[in-house]
Amino acid sequence: MSQDAPQTRLTREEARGVRAARELEGHLTWLDTFSGTALGVLSVASGIYTYLGVSSLLDENGAMSIFAAIAYSTAVSVGIFVFWSYMLRLFPAVRTARARAGLLATMGLGSLAIVAMSSWLNAAALAGSAAVEQHLAETVQDYQAALERAHEIALTGQALERDVARTRQSFEDLSELEAQGALSGLAGRGAVFRVLRQKSAELTALEGQIAAQTPLVDTAFTEGNTILSRMRALTVEPGNVEARSVEFSEAAVRLQGLITQLRQLSVAPLVERAAQDLAASVVLPELDSATAQGRADQSATITSVLEVLAQRAATLERAAQAVQSLQAPTDVTYAPLSAADAVILYAGNFIPSWAGAIAIDLLPMVLVFILAITHGAIREGREGAGVEDTLTLAELRAAVTALREVEAVAGPPPARAEPPAAPREDVTPLKGKSA
Repeated sequence: MSQDAPQTRLTREEARGVRAARELEGHLTWLDTFSGTALGVLSVASGIYTYLGVSSLLDENGAMSIFAAIAYSTAVSVGIFVFWSYMLRLFPAVRTARARAGLLATMGLGSLAIVAMSSWLNAAALAGSAAVEQHLAETVQDYQAALERAHEIALTGQALERDVARTRQSFEDLSELEAQGALSGLAGRGAVFRVLRQKSAELTALEGQIAAQTPLVDTAFTEGNTILSRMRALTVEPGNVEARSVEFSEAAVRLQGLITQLRQLSVAPLVERAAQDLAASVVLPELDSATAQGRADQSATITSVLEVLAQRAATLERAAQAVQSLQAPTDVTYAPLSAADAVILYAGNFIPSWAGAIAIDLLPMVLVFILAITHGAIREGREGAGVEDTLTLAELRAAVTALREVEAVAGPPPARAEPPAAPREDVTPLKGKSA
């Protein structure tokens, strides 16, 4: 006799888990109907923005450039679709920790590749114009600081005119005293008077040179501010930013020339050289006193005048050196940037654009994790249940129908052959006749 196999029944918790697993499977079946379409839409959208970003990098606008941009963006769209399709199918299906770790590493590497080949170009398409305008605004600020610094140094140099005028006035006063005989004791316009007047005339010429620079400094500064105003307007004007960048570059060249001109208009080097020559180059006149005592007094007075002259020259030279020691304006050079380069350079100012550009490429990663968690819940709900316990009524009907179709194709089973009957013991076999 055969003994029936023991039947196992599911506990209440196991039955609840099976029902939850079936419910999750139903949701996944419905979601699978449009998941591929959604992934394709995301891939195409990323490809479109990639095309716009690539177009901003190409120098030419011919048919070949357009074809190259289309080819690159198409390759990006296909690559994103295929990569995430692999992840959506394979990552939720694996069960071992080693396999999941390997796929996680692969997903990270693939995500970096997608950011490198697509996301930064998407950001360039989203915020490229704004980033270029940001670059223009930053450059205007740098040029303004350089212009104001050069003008400040030039005005500080012009202030040396007062020091020169004070020194000149002191020599003129001394010459008047000498004319009255208050210095050497000899009234008149003698040798001492001529030395004083000689240096006073040199300082007067220097003072005139400094004064002649003042209108040039003012004109250069006014023109520089006019150019700066136009450059500020170019940063916010509507229209193509590339065309504005060309005009901005031309204005930057003119402004750089004015800044250089302002630096050259500084009179501090001129005053320093004049102060050095003031004490070094003195033409001593012939002593013209009629007596030896008078000539000795004139010589002593001239020596004192030369000492005073050296002191005043040293003071003037130090003032000129102090102006020259001021920190020079920073050299500013405008370098045109493409939209992609500007987005990278000013990435901190466009974090929302970067976030959107990366999210459109890496959003399927969230779907991968959702599927992995859901499949894990399904496997957990079916744990401990046999296959016969997880079959739905529809699945059971389909199985019975399939079994009947197989039996109909195979035909009825062959009849079993009857075993031969055993010989009867009560029958005596016939004996043959003896010869």
